[in-house]
Amino acid sequence: MTEWSVTEPRKIPLTDPVTRLRIRVVNGTVNVVGTDESSARLEISEIEGPPLVVSHEGSTLTVTYEDLHWKGLLKWLDPAGHRRRVVVSVAVPAGTDVEVGAVGAETVVSGVRGRTAVRGVTGDTTLVGLSGPVRAETVSGNLEAQSVTGALHVNSVTGDVTVIEGAGSAVQAETVSGDMVIDLDPSAGLDGPPADIRLTSVSGEVAIRLPHPADATVQASTTSGSVSNAFEDLRVGGQWGAKSITGTLGAGRGTLRATTISGSIALLRRPEPEPDGDGWSAASPASGKVL
Repeated sequence: MTEWSVTEPRKIPLTDPVTRLRIRVVNGTVNVVGTDESSARLEISEIEGPPLVVSHEGSTLTVTYEDLHWKGLLKWLDPAGHRRRVVVSVAVPAGTDVEVGAVGAETVVSGVRGRTAVRGVTGDTTLVGLSGPVRAETVSGNLEAQSVTGALHVNSVTGDVTVIEGAGSAVQAETVSGDMVIDLDPSAGLDGPPADIRLTSVSGEVAIRLPHPADATVQASTTSGSVSNAFEDLRVGGQWGAKSITGTLGAGRGTLRATTISGSIALLRRPEPEPDGDGWSAASPASGKVL
């Protein structure tokens, strides 16, 4: 094993292969990008507080503090009261499995084909172009996933969850009070397995934009919130109290389940591509029936 104790900005030379990356930091920024190169590159461009410990054992590269562990990350407090901040950038082979734990740090992971796991407390998380399975947990930081084709599983307490051009066959998202916006790529289900979308919230609002034409069995319900539906083939039930949107779009190959207690639910229809504009205005909730 090769180990470095990092107290100032530096680039770490990496000569051995990397197939697994583990990062756990407090405050600052973490950037991880998957590349077509066979080697990895690591740069720590800013550091404040106690030293970071960088180790390369076998094919596992680890960047962390001695007192910050993955298991207790979401409840972690700095017992010594140190002020900490780091900026870590890592380029790894695209097939690498990536594990990032961030307390107050912003995290960006892009271009990775291996497994990705991200845990955050207050920092925002951005996931772009990931094709392996993804699991992300956050307490109050917002999470955005764009063009993610692997199975996506998200848990949030108060942070908002946004999925842009979702192309994975499986999306599961759970929040307590965070809002959810799920925008599905119209080409996602053409050649792959049918989509399986399952969304659950307590008080957060849920908005799902589906391709048109869509192909899914839909069951969406709210106990006390409002509903908005832009699809004529779906039924809106309930006038007072609990309301639901149910029915089948297309052949019903895919599955869409959305549940919230006090939040609202909106099913939006993605218009066919137009030369100008992004189409969001045409798919606004006003195009459906609101109860």
